[in-house]
Amino acid sequence: MKRLYGLIGLILVFLGFAFVKERQQDQQQAAVPTVGILQLVSHPALDAIHRGIIAGLADEGYQVGKNIKIDFQNAQNDQSNLKTMSARFVNEQASAMIGIATPAAQALANASTTIPVVLGAITDPEGAHLVKNNQRPGGNVTGVSDQAPLKAQLKLIQRIMPQMKTLGIIYTSSDDSATAQYHQFVKICQAAGVPLKAYSIASTNDLNQVAQQMISQVDAIYVPTDNTVASAMQTLVATANTAKIPVFPAVDTMVKAGGLATLSINQYQLGVATGKMTAKILKGAVPATTPIHFERKGELTLNLSAAKKLGITFPADLIKQAQQDGEVFK
Repeated sequence: MKRLYGLIGLILVFLGFAFVKERQQDQQQAAVPTVGILQLVSHPALDAIHRGIIAGLADEGYQVGKNIKIDFQNAQNDQSNLKTMSARFVNEQASAMIGIATPAAQALANASTTIPVVLGAITDPEGAHLVKNNQRPGGNVTGVSDQAPLKAQLKLIQRIMPQMKTLGIIYTSSDDSATAQYHQFVKICQAAGVPLKAYSIASTNDLNQVAQQMISQVDAIYVPTDNTVASAMQTLVATANTAKIPVFPAVDTMVKAGGLATLSINQYQLGVATGKMTAKILKGAVPATTPIHFERKGELTLNLSAAKKLGITFPADLIKQAQQDGEVFK
């Protein structure tokens, strides 16, 4: 009988230990935050931001698969996907949600007013009605802006194209960020005395036709931060190259895709800043009082291969600057 009681006691101890261990595991799993990342579409600039976000989280101690869960969703430029994927994050009670590109951020902000939303490089948070103002966002949304140094970019174009008579700009009319940059660029060109002709598209299906029109009317083409144009950058470059018209994009990855040159904010570093801000929010920072972060330092990026095709020679000191502080694509 004593042995029986002893055996029963051991069984109870074992069961109790197993129960406690299971509860601890459940608590540990519950303590691992889920971060939903919603990306508008696949192209090099947004992909670089995504990689930077993961690196920024890691810099702050959040290792994917260890102490954080990442639910990454790519809408492939489909508005219905944006809405469905945003609802998915809300249903799984994500600890924070990150929107890469303005439409993605807007979808997340519309899906929840309580779950923190971090802007993954959004050009104009105020203009997109995502925050009340950049210093005190006032709601559940804050993040990082990828506002391009437009004045510096125009000066770079003028330096490389001193004989330029007319500059063209192409942007997507439904893209809030691209449209905001277009209006800013118009004012900058007017102040600098640079004639500017504007062209807009509704989708990538329009790009080739509009580009064909542009190349007969301008000496160079400027592309603002525009995800639709970026996703079809090779189409724009191929058309422009037939008339030896250089394309100056706002983003470094678009130079790699065939653009001539830019002075831009590094997309990967924008992602790192986004990841670090997300980590701070997971640790207790409040979006309403967390100012929008602006990266101020632009990096010079040159494409020597594109210059050769166009018959353009970069100044030697410009190449040296890019080699030292930026990037040169050969």
